Amino acid sequence: MKTIPIEFREFTVNKSALAAAFTASAQKVFKEDSATEGITPNKLNNGLEYMPWGVSNDIPFKILDQIEQDETINTCQQHNIKNCYAAGLEYTLPENATDETRNGVQRFMLHNDLTSFHLGMSTDMKFWQFAVTLFTLNQKRDAIASIKRLESMYCRFSPKDAKRQYVFYAQWRDSSAPKDVQRFVLLDPDDPLYDLEQYMQKAKGKKEGEVQFAMVTRIPTPDSTYYPIPYYASLFKGKWYDIKQLIAIGKYSKLKNAAPLKYIITIQDEYWQELFQRAGVTDEKDQQEAVNAKKTEIINFLTGAENSGRAIFTGAYLDPGTGKPNPYITITNLEQGKEGGDWETDIQEAINMVCFVMGVHSNLVGSVPGKSQSNNSGSDKRELYMIAQLLNKPTHDLMLRVHQMVCYINKWEGVKPECKIMQLTTLDEHKDIKQTNDQGKEDNQ
Repeated sequence: MKTIPIEFREFTVNKSALAAAFTASAQKVFKEDSATEGITPNKLNNGLEYMPWGVSNDIPFKILDQIEQDETINTCQQHNIKNCYAAGLEYTLPENATDETRNGVQRFMLHNDLTSFHLGMSTDMKFWQFAVTLFTLNQKRDAIASIKRLESMYCRFSPKDAKRQYVFYAQWRDSSAPKDVQRFVLLDPDDPLYDLEQYMQKAKGKKEGEVQFAMVTRIPTPDSTYYPIPYYASLFKGKWYDIKQLIAIGKYSKLKNAAPLKYIITIQDEYWQELFQRAGVTDEKDQQEAVNAKKTEIINFLTGAENSGRAIFTGAYLDPGTGKPNPYITITNLEQGKEGGDWETDIQEAINMVCFVMGVHSNLVGSVPGKSQSNNSGSDKRELYMIAQLLNKPTHDLMLRVHQMVCYINKWEGVKPECKIMQLTTLDEHKDIKQTNDQGKEDNQ
């Protein structure tokens, strides 16, 4: 049965401007990971199987939609991505490097946009905790000619129990079985170098066979199976994301309607489905009229005696912690009497919690509102920035494995891929910034 879409909308009752917003709970994003709902392979049009990302194969798109609706999470993600990028990626050549090695490295860097690749890989690692790289061999099949980033949210893996595992790359947002699906051999995650060498050995001197191979780089997580659940997912499974969204809606409603909200009315989505079934309503227009009539009934019940008040409608879903359903309808009486600074301390608390979960100190992104907030000194901020970059060391080590394979396969002896750190200096050093390697040794530039 088709149900009413959940969206923000104006709602009026009996010619009095009773504003109401109808929105969804972020906890709905992860309803698919319930233990009672098994995830089985999906089939493509050619009969091949892949493991969906969530029961509906759309979890990354749901997560991205939630992130794009929150300014603080978006800013924190940008901050984390730039921190992971650090001073960028470099292939450092030894002083005694041969002309052949120097020319090979230079040619490779000219043919491959390593800046974009490194930034894209940093993005995938911070968003999804894994990244997928596509290696393309040269015509002789004795060296790696190019590397390309396959955007993680468009990658799906074949079942692990298959003889050979593949990566399927396609536009999954609009279909669970899209027409244009690219398939690449997935190198053994435990030993991709050996796997690639075996393929190259078999293909040596031949003009047919695989020339493109995918490699997955992933952050080990406690529940890692096919697609890791990012650590920041706790924002959506908990309450703080919804609290922050409700405060924003309440502020918007007060500014637009020049009156504070008095009630939050939470209605579970399943309630509407049962309402439509009992009334035998199937037409979308009739469903909308039924929804409006029920909202009018509830608001009249709350405001009939006082003839005042405002309300917000929100979608509520199963509690991911207990698995038990919430009451179909919950009515919360909001605190009244605050003039001008409604929920100011609450929004600060919510933003601080978001920054905490994202691993970003709020002073580094300037996201905490308020006039009397404490501010760190320049030295403190410099140290916070350094700590944020240094915490990316494990991620950098994982990401550099791709480039270490390139250097080894292409026989570039002594060439070392590095992701250097931008270190802010003190005034007595008479320069603003310097670069250091992973061991803290200053770069001689």
